[in-house]
Amino acid sequence: MNYQQFAGLYDRLMEDAPYDMWVSFFRNAIDRYGINNTLDVLDVGCGTGEISVRLGLEGYHVQGIDLSEEMLAVARKKAENHDLEIPFFQQDMRELEGFSNLDAAIIFCDSLNYLPTIEDVKVTFERIAHTLKDDGLFMFDVHSLYKIEEVFGNETFTLNEEEISYIWECHQGAKAGSIHHDLSFFVQEKESVYNRYDESHYQITYPMDTYVHLLKDAGFEVCSITSDFSDREPDEQTERLFFIAKKIQKG
Repeated sequence: MNYQQFAGLYDRLMEDAPYDMWVSFFRNAIDRYGINNTLDVLDVGCGTGEISVRLGLEGYHVQGIDLSEEMLAVARKKAENHDLEIPFFQQDMRELEGFSNLDAAIIFCDSLNYLPTIEDVKVTFERIAHTLKDDGLFMFDVHSLYKIEEVFGNETFTLNEEEISYIWECHQGAKAGSIHHDLSFFVQEKESVYNRYDESHYQITYPMDTYVHLLKDAGFEVCSITSDFSDREPDEQTERLFFIAKKIQKG
C-alpha cells in the first residue's frame, strides 16, 4: 500500500481513537505546569491533523510536522474546512529544524515508538529541546513494555465491517520491546468489489527509566509520568505511558 492509499484509510480506521483525551491531557498539563498562556505548540508526528485541528479550535497557535506528505495533505484539508491557518511541514522528527522559542511540543498517539533505534529517540529529544523556550513543556506517550509483550504479543486482531475489514497480525521482534504489525485491509470500492491493501509497521519501546534518562540527558526535567490517560502512577499492567517534561533553564 502506498502512503496516499493508507492516508485515505487512516481516519476511517481511527474513528474511535480518543483524540479528545489527548487534548485534555495537553490542556491539563498546561494548567498544571505552564508558566504562561502557552500558545505556540508544535505537533510532532501530526498525521492527518486530528489533534492539531482540535488544539487550533481551542485557540492555540499550532504547527505540525509529519514524515508523510499524503497525511499532511489530509491535515491541511481538515484545517481549511475549519477555517484554521495551521502550517504543516514534511519533516522527520529526528531532523527537526526551523522552529524555536516554542511554548510546547507534543508527540502523541505513540508516534515515538516508530523510531527504530534508541539513538533516534535520543536525537529527537535533543531536537525537541532545541525548539522550546526555557521552561517549555514537552509531552508524549509511548506503549509500555507490557503492552508490546503481553497485549500485542503474537496476537491477531480482526475487524469485519461492510465497507472495510482488516486482519492485523502482531509478531514479536528480535529486539526486546519490539513488535511487527502486518495488516491486510479489504476496502469496498463499489458494490461486491473489494480491493486488498497490505501494510507493515515496526514499533519498539523501552523501560520507563530509559526514557527518563534520555530526557534528562537532553536537558529536560521530568514533571510527571502517568498511566493510560489517568493521573495514576504506572504499574505492571499499564499499557500507555504519558510523560510531561520541562526544558531546564540555562545558566
